[in-house]
Amino acid sequence: MQKLDEVSKMQHSFTASIDRHRKNLKDLTQSLNKCSKGLTGEEAKQVEDIKGHIQERPNHFLQMEAFLPKKNGIYLSLVLGSVNVNLLSKQSKAAYKDEYEKFKLYVTVILLLMAFICQFFVSNRFVDAVLNFFFVWYYCTLTIRESILISNGSRIKGWWVFHHYISTFLTGVMLTWPDGELYQMFRGQFLAYCLYQCFVQCLQYYYQSGCLYRLKALGERHNLDLTV
Repeated sequence: MQKLDEVSKMQHSFTASIDRHRKNLKDLTQSLNKCSKGLTGEEAKQVEDIKGHIQERPNHFLQMEAFLPKKNGIYLSLVLGSVNVNLLSKQSKAAYKDEYEKFKLYVTVILLLMAFICQFFVSNRFVDAVLNFFFVWYYCTLTIRESILISNGSRIKGWWVFHHYISTFLTGVMLTWPDGELYQMFRGQFLAYCLYQCFVQCLQYYYQSGCLYRLKALGERHNLDLTV
């Protein structure tokens, strides 16, 4: 416990140090902009070199902050509170990312089988509700896991996370839709779409995981990049 307290104090110290460096770099940039007029060619070149080094610093800060605790976003704060979700090592981050990928694949296969059963063998509103509840749980879980990955430095595109929020809402509508003529008219189309989507996602996973592996080996992708 003492070691954990020491690590926590060091992390907060590093975070405060990075904030101070950011402020100092901002002040330095403003000073250089004020002094950049009326300089000789050599002095102007030196100023440009300094500005180039300053522009590189934010990337270094981001790499360091990936291993430091940070305030959770609005969504994670609502779901988890102020719990620190930052993982301490690259191995832990990569393992969590791999677990996320496997979770998507396994649940997608289960949803594919359930949608197939509902489409061709069972026509019951309760069974449909179980499938829709599973969809709601799946998309809610994805949004939480993706928010944690983003907090740990993953470069997940905003549209990818946003479309999972929309999917959560829409599957919630399907879950609460009362049985009736309109529901039965839409049910077959919805289940056919679920079958198509789950099947494509399985194929997409195997194709993109291979592409992502090759790109990582070539150093062209980040370790926390995802298959989408």
